[in-house]
Amino acid sequence: MNSTGELVEVVLPGRVEPEGLAIRHGAVPVPGPGQVVVHVEATGVSFAEQQMRRGRYYDQPPFPFVPGYDLVGTVLTAGEGTDAGLTGTRVAALVKVGGWASHVLLDAADVVPVPEGIGAAEAETLVVNGITAWQMLHRKARVRAGHTVVVHGANGGVGSVLVQLALAAGARVIGTASARHHDALRAQGVDPVDYRAGDVAARVRALAPGGVDAVFDHVGGRGITDSWRLLAPGGTLVSYGSASTRDDEGSKQWPVLKLLLRVWMWNALPNRRRAFFYNVWAGKALSRDRFRSRLRADLAQVFDALQRGEVTARIAAQLPLTRAAEALRLAESGTVAGKVVLVP
Repeated sequence: MNSTGELVEVVLPGRVEPEGLAIRHGAVPVPGPGQVVVHVEATGVSFAEQQMRRGRYYDQPPFPFVPGYDLVGTVLTAGEGTDAGLTGTRVAALVKVGGWASHVLLDAADVVPVPEGIGAAEAETLVVNGITAWQMLHRKARVRAGHTVVVHGANGGVGSVLVQLALAAGARVIGTASARHHDALRAQGVDPVDYRAGDVAARVRALAPGGVDAVFDHVGGRGITDSWRLLAPGGTLVSYGSASTRDDEGSKQWPVLKLLLRVWMWNALPNRRRAFFYNVWAGKALSRDRFRSRLRADLAQVFDALQRGEVTARIAAQLPLTRAAEALRLAESGTVAGKVVLVP
């Protein structure tokens, strides 16, 4: 694909196996006032797409649609009223859907410059994963040196960034992962716990008898209660997903609503612990400008951490956009560490 040719995008037509994804061709969009067209250099496979193909992501659009939660690319054309200097600039964007394409039309205010020296695939691994990890760690849990934290799924896309940012902040990290990832986690300075070995909570308590300062839980389901009980006084639970319900049937909203209800109930209790359900889009409806400002500031912090060597870009694999089905299968296999990146 070239930057000025046709539009190529991957379409999710319905609840299908990865091989049911379709490739669609069309004309490259033309930007209107305040808009830019980004030639995509890298997009990624996150847990959101894995849920969306099952119809399980709680606020996904109706089928068919183009998935792709985030992207990195170069501004190809810019519309009237935009900064003329944007054209030719490498940028990142958080889009929720639409990223699995060769070209994407965006509001210019929604793109974030990528610093010089950071490759497109490197930057892509840190857009939604980096923003999520940074905001949960620093804006919600406020982790600092001397804290002990638990990161569930420590080898995953968000989990691996959380681990690195927590270590950079001076925290002790206990990370749950399958045994195949334990040596790599130990090499980073993480205390690994095998989530498949049974009674994860007891294993964590053995490592931190007095409780922990923060737990980051993407699993949800019944295990969220164990995460809450691991907290020391003053500790914070940050729930940010319901991976345990990915293959369930029924309402896709109910697992999230149950988590929100639990969080509300726990915070209503007379105790010194806190709980949050984290959503990267929270606050956008109330103040789009504030949301954009915070996104830009926090992603800049993540990119700075990458340039300082505090965070590394964990690229599990790079595959062409037209092999999105294979990329999705690989991401869903649970056998890789880091993020599977699609390169148009």
